Amino acid sequence: MDLGVKHLAVLADSSGEIRYEPNPKHLYGALKLLRFHSCRASRRQGPDRRTGQKPSRRWEKANAERNKIHHRVANLRTDALHKLTTRVRAEYGTVVVEDLNVAGMLRNKRLARRVADAGFGEIRRQLTYKGRRIACPTIVADRWYPSSKTCSNCGATKAKLPLHVRVFDCDECPLVMDRDENAARNVVALAAACTTGTGVAGDQGTDTVPKPRGADRETRRQRPDRNTGRGGRAGGATLPHQRQKETGDCRQDTEAQLALW
Repeated sequence: MDLGVKHLAVLADSSGEIRYEPNPKHLYGALKLLRFHSCRASRRQGPDRRTGQKPSRRWEKANAERNKIHHRVANLRTDALHKLTTRVRAEYGTVVVEDLNVAGMLRNKRLARRVADAGFGEIRRQLTYKGRRIACPTIVADRWYPSSKTCSNCGATKAKLPLHVRVFDCDECPLVMDRDENAARNVVALAAACTTGTGVAGDQGTDTVPKPRGADRETRRQRPDRNTGRGGRAGGATLPHQRQKETGDCRQDTEAQLALW
């Protein structure tokens, strides 16, 4: 699955079938009405925390109308994403998604509104937990894997591919196709080449990869007399029955030494 703004998702499977999921753009459909109600609320007396001014009833009514539009857009987006992810999980076993830097995309003033309206992070979250529910794996491609710059036919990688270039034209072979379709085909090939057990794809040249966060190593044992004292409690504190046991052990050791002497 290759996520984008022009098309919400481009689906490619191992059989070579390509499907385009259109971007519904719920926010852009309600943007004109939202601007009207926002201007309407701005012309009325609203709350002010600095002076303690209370809002007027006309402002509260206009603000309620504006919030109703926001709630409707959010509900439409959630419904569309749930239908998409449920359909994908019902048709495919293994799903490969990209690790997109959504926070970095939102810093781009030209794409922030479209990226936020698409809900890339929500799509990945729903695919992950829905796949875990039916015991189907979800592979996350590496963030720096050049899926759009790599040719899906010969494997040649371009140095640069601007975002406004929507057609991928390979320099090594006569392949010419949509850049989103090319990226989806590369993601499908990446799923077959992924042999790691970490759930992160992109390391095609490695056969075995250690478990993340050092899970394949034993936990380092802490010295018994370091920060815990002889009794094993924080700060070196010991319980009364532990002190009695230690005193008895010392007495037995002394008697044994005297007997040997």
